[in-house]
Amino acid sequence: VTLYESTNNNIESDLIPLKTAYKNYIDQELEFLNSSAGKQASDYWQKKLGGELPILELPTSSARPSIRTYNGKTIKSTIGSELSQKIQQLAKTLEVKPEEIILAVFKVLLYRYTGEEDILVGLLQSRENKPVIEGVVGNFTNVKVVRNSVLYDTKFTDFSHQVSKAIFETNNYRNYPYALLVQQLQSVDLSHYPICQVAFGYHKSPEILRSNKLEFEYYKLPQHKVDFELSLEVTELPNILSIEFKYNSDVLEAKTVTQIAEHFQNLLTEVVKSPTTPVGKLSMLSEAERWQILGVWNDTKKDYPQGLCIYQLFESQVEKTPDAIAVIFGEEKLTYSQLNNKANQLAHYLQKLGVKPESHLGICVKRSLSMAIAILGTLKAGAAYVPLDASYPSERLAYMMTDAQVSVLLTQESLETSLPQHQAQVVCLDRDWSGIEEFSTANLSSEVTPENLGYIIYTSGSTGKPKGVAMSQRALVNLIMWQQEEAAVGEGARTLQFAPISFDVSFQEFFATWYSGGTLVLVSQEIRRDSFALMAFMVEAQIERIFLPFVALQQLATVAPQCQALPPLREIVTAGEQLQVTADLAALMNRLPHCKLQNQYGPSESHVVSVYTLQGAAENWPKLPPIGRPIANNQLYIFDRDLQPVPIGVPGELYIAGVSVANGYLNRPSLTAERFIKIPLPSPLERGDSYKTGDLVRYLPDGNIEFLGRIDNQVKIRGFRIEIGEIETTLSQHATVKEAVVLAREDQPGNKRLVAYIVPETASTQDIVPQLKQYLKEKLAEYMVPSAFVVLSALPLTPSGKVNRRALPAPDISSFSQSDNFVAPRDRLEEKLAQMWSEILNINPVGVKSNFFDLGGHSLLAVNLMAKIQQHFGKQLPLSTLLTNPTIEDLGHLLRGDSQVSSSSLVPLQTQGSKQPFFCVHPAGGHVFYYQGLSHYLGGNQPFYGLQAQGFGENEEVFTKVEDMAEFYIKTIQEFQPQGPYQIGGWSFGGVVAFEMAQQLLQQGVEVSLLALLDPWVPILLDPNKEIDNLYMRGVLSRYFGGMFGVTDLVTEDELLGLNSEEQIEFIIDKAEQLKLFPQEATREQNRRFVDVIIGTLKATYTYKRRPYPGKVTVFRAQEKHPHGIDSQLVWVEMYAILDVADMEVVMVPGNHFTFIKEPNTQVLAERLSEHLS
Repeated sequence: VTLYESTNNNIESDLIPLKTAYKNYIDQELEFLNSSAGKQASDYWQKKLGGELPILELPTSSARPSIRTYNGKTIKSTIGSELSQKIQQLAKTLEVKPEEIILAVFKVLLYRYTGEEDILVGLLQSRENKPVIEGVVGNFTNVKVVRNSVLYDTKFTDFSHQVSKAIFETNNYRNYPYALLVQQLQSVDLSHYPICQVAFGYHKSPEILRSNKLEFEYYKLPQHKVDFELSLEVTELPNILSIEFKYNSDVLEAKTVTQIAEHFQNLLTEVVKSPTTPVGKLSMLSEAERWQILGVWNDTKKDYPQGLCIYQLFESQVEKTPDAIAVIFGEEKLTYSQLNNKANQLAHYLQKLGVKPESHLGICVKRSLSMAIAILGTLKAGAAYVPLDASYPSERLAYMMTDAQVSVLLTQESLETSLPQHQAQVVCLDRDWSGIEEFSTANLSSEVTPENLGYIIYTSGSTGKPKGVAMSQRALVNLIMWQQEEAAVGEGARTLQFAPISFDVSFQEFFATWYSGGTLVLVSQEIRRDSFALMAFMVEAQIERIFLPFVALQQLATVAPQCQALPPLREIVTAGEQLQVTADLAALMNRLPHCKLQNQYGPSESHVVSVYTLQGAAENWPKLPPIGRPIANNQLYIFDRDLQPVPIGVPGELYIAGVSVANGYLNRPSLTAERFIKIPLPSPLERGDSYKTGDLVRYLPDGNIEFLGRIDNQVKIRGFRIEIGEIETTLSQHATVKEAVVLAREDQPGNKRLVAYIVPETASTQDIVPQLKQYLKEKLAEYMVPSAFVVLSALPLTPSGKVNRRALPAPDISSFSQSDNFVAPRDRLEEKLAQMWSEILNINPVGVKSNFFDLGGHSLLAVNLMAKIQQHFGKQLPLSTLLTNPTIEDLGHLLRGDSQVSSSSLVPLQTQGSKQPFFCVHPAGGHVFYYQGLSHYLGGNQPFYGLQAQGFGENEEVFTKVEDMAEFYIKTIQEFQPQGPYQIGGWSFGGVVAFEMAQQLLQQGVEVSLLALLDPWVPILLDPNKEIDNLYMRGVLSRYFGGMFGVTDLVTEDELLGLNSEEQIEFIIDKAEQLKLFPQEATREQNRRFVDVIIGTLKATYTYKRRPYPGKVTVFRAQEKHPHGIDSQLVWVEMYAILDVADMEVVMVPGNHFTFIKEPNTQVLAERLSEHLS
């Protein structure tokens, strides 16, 4: 303004020249960091923020980018004068600052949205060095982290004081640079912002500029880049507060942030109205939101025959279609009339034995028509049936029968002797049938009512004992009536009976079929377990409807492409675990255009309570479909821990109310009272209680509900609900176990397994794992026995003393070696290979179909293996052989001469897919093992071929010129792919060769559609005629051995003095062998070839003559410098100066030159590279 006015008035400005510059600010920063105050600040923040930091998971509607981005947008609003004044008043009353009130409300909002108690917010402030920066233009803001806990029962007045205290505590350390703190704490999570994901800034009213002739108005430029996932910036304006929510637009949606802004205002209003309210009870929702969530989306009332029992629905169908086939098993079948007669005979017989309403009858039969007769007969007699699986351990069956007070056990003669001791009367349906069929076939008169129990199904229990869920007839009638109305199949449809009767979905299979007059088709146990056989069975049986858990459905989808014919399915119902729309499943559904896929949800305590139907083109379906909306006469509520309804998109616990809720747990009043509770709602429900599921869910904007996981330690494996606590309790009762923790891990996508972590009582752990496996098999169901056991000296703990489950290590792949797919060696050759694998991988046993690399093998171990093979079998296989033949079975074929051994430089790492192949040149070491992970993450539709160096095999010449290598590799890829365009690339030295290949291809008039240089070396021309000297030889070591092994002083210049080139090479090999840098089994000849290849590739680098490149180069640059590598910054100064290219794009990838090709960075590199591959 001063300059404008002085110029306008043609007078000299009275501005005083600045005495300081931005450099003075930098100097002061450095002085502070090197001072004792800087050291104290560093120590403070390291202590305050050391260890594992919580992550705020704000509600996202799509997959979070694997690498954090910085694209941003802003949502603006204002706080009116009335509310602003009340905030000022409250701050004065509480003796805190207004900004501290607002920050406290923001923290409460974050707590209510995420459930995270330990809240870290970055406070945006300027540094305290105003005399130095006065008048200087530059960035002087800093972030200090305000960390404190939010507890739901804390009064807001108390919490605001806690926030004020937390801010004051950090004031002495506010000048410590946040950027330096981020660097020092080294977060390994690349998808979230480091330290804290949210920030808060409070700005005083800006000074209004004044001029005689001009009016000024502040205008904030749109912000397109953000440094946090979400930040709240409040600015004081006359009488009002300006609110800006800045957010990462790749993570959060505008509608989500708009909702957050509205709830923030609602909380502010609540706080000034009732500041002593506990923070967990402050209302966030508007009345309209509450009504939509609690009322509109739960308006499910529908008429159903409330006076009927489930067996009466069956009897009504018997009257309609007495001669229709009700059930088939193999060659046996029963019509509705026949099944009704046999069930009536059994029911009369049971009533004579004293069976009446509320009697509990055990059913333990093999898959047969007897299952149907037993279930129907029990229900007609007025009793509840208790399914008992004969495969369960005797101790578990005995407990269930005792707990349920089973008065009569229906079984078969072949099973009777295998059952545990019990007090029940035994009725063998095969042996005793001649007496049973003497009874009347007439329908019974029974005193059973809809309030009586229909069945008691036992599920896993956290106390170490299973718990019996008692389900009423009323709930079951409502379910079947709803299922019939929703069914996509008509009357008389054929339904597969797949589930064991101990699984509640079996009830749907039986009675949904019978109520519609359909035919239930039972399948044998052998066919159930074989997906190919099951598909063929369904085709032959003309199955129209199936109820399958996701795992079984996915197995069918996997084999479907190999099946020419499919069954005439019109409805597939899946439940029991999260449905995933895989590529195989989508392909199957596209082949079944008239089939509806229903995703049903419901725990055993309510059976099915919600549904989401998928129809139309499967490629448009969500990958993880929601669980839908409530079925008829049921309500689903999502609450936080204080039973407050949560907003749309915010995770909370699911509560089920309505007709379907079970009567509770049998003989477990305290547990029933804990899980079946009354919920505070403005309107009464049809049933007083709701079931607290322990499932974490959230509302989607359309009212459907999305399943997110479990709040407690309960998991679903292969459709079975498992209480982790039951397994942990049982393990802890073993004499050798001091502590035990069990996790459900999914280290491989789609392959969830139980893993037990054991701390033994004594140091000796010999044979403890086999003992524990056998012990658990005797105590628990098969599906509850962990797949792997990890023995630890102690369990990792959090600072609060709890078990740090995140820090528990992934089990060795060997823990799973004897999986369902395990195939033992079948002859002496395979036995010898398995022995070699066991010795090298330290795994026993090894199956012939196990993948060497899946079991932990890598390039150095591969050299060991090939050396052993050469020593024992006298046959030299190229190292690349293992990439294309990674199993014992594959290698056995090669060693027997059944398959051809390829000696080509072209190594197929991934041959499937329709995309244009990518050819990737080896780095200085010559091998292409390093590209395995990259090819994997690029996916099954991207062919990937490595180009391996010449020189490893006998009589193979080592190339020493980049031009010769490029010419040779072009011929190699053109033999495979004669016509362009080509996609080529290479890592490190491979990038140099790829650069030259592109030059030569363009000279041939062939198109190069992608030239991808993966952190390449910059060629520096040396005298090609000069003999390799000491300095050069040490350069070889520093670059290769230093980078790969961290050994920078393998040889010194003095040690190489007086030695010629050959002697230097031999001396280097001697030292490397002494330090065991080479694979243990490698021969001297193999080691020499290895070093020769490295020397050849490096010499080729230093003699390469660069030329301008007329095309585009895409460079994938590693962000960090390796401690033993070259300075990446200097290299990139050279790269831009030396490479003369028409177009260069630089893509940043986390990691250094040697780690960005390894986990966890490989996946990121693959994602970035895939964006450029055609």
